[in-house]
Amino acid sequence: MRQRVPALADRLLGVVRPVLIDKVERDHRQSDREFLQRRIVVGVTLVSGATLLGLSFSVRPGDSAFYPLTLGLAATWLLGSVLSGPLHLGHIRVRGSLRRPILAPIVVGLILSGIFVLGALVTRTIPWVVRYTEDVLAYARFGVLPVLVLITMLNGIAEELFFRGALFAAIGMWHPVAISTLVYALATVAGGNPVLVFAAAVLGAVVGLQRRAGGGVLAPILTHLTWSLTMLLALPPLFAGAVS
Repeated sequence: MRQRVPALADRLLGVVRPVLIDKVERDHRQSDREFLQRRIVVGVTLVSGATLLGLSFSVRPGDSAFYPLTLGLAATWLLGSVLSGPLHLGHIRVRGSLRRPILAPIVVGLILSGIFVLGALVTRTIPWVVRYTEDVLAYARFGVLPVLVLITMLNGIAEELFFRGALFAAIGMWHPVAISTLVYALATVAGGNPVLVFAAAVLGAVVGLQRRAGGGVLAPILTHLTWSLTMLLALPPLFAGAVS
């Protein structure tokens, strides 16, 4: 049994290491004019997206206005990403060859989800954590689940295209993981909920490392979707009987 644990850990590390740590070669150079254009588009999109995010979480749970606002938010991130310049899916090196990252980022998303679920089990007895978490979960409790799943997926894809695609490229070579994570967390501040900001910081750091390693948005998208859908389905039951 003792020998199986290290072997399992080594196998797990072998799956996640290429998508989080090992950086593949890539050439995504742009001209100075293209780089400036990307930065301008990213700046305008950030202001617009943060404003829409704040408006989305200002409506009451169950209000039908929540759906068009969040769809508009996804459209804003997506439009800004497309207008900013070329985006790349990225690769990871597996057994000596370059491949699109599919399985590894899903595994990372499941691991991250498990950590958050464990954290929820610990913190659901802390009143202020429950209060802020319930402010977010109320949209899931009073919403239409199939519509919420669709919106969650659309926003997850759009956020990664923008924050780990357009924004990451607009930062340049100087600490893009740290800066993109900070900007992602600060943009979430507009939602007015510290739990959301914390989640954005943790998720942003993980998918930022994936973006740096693989050079593209496919791995961050798959990890983000795995994590966000798990949170949407798992957290409401966990906090249903929590102390408020």
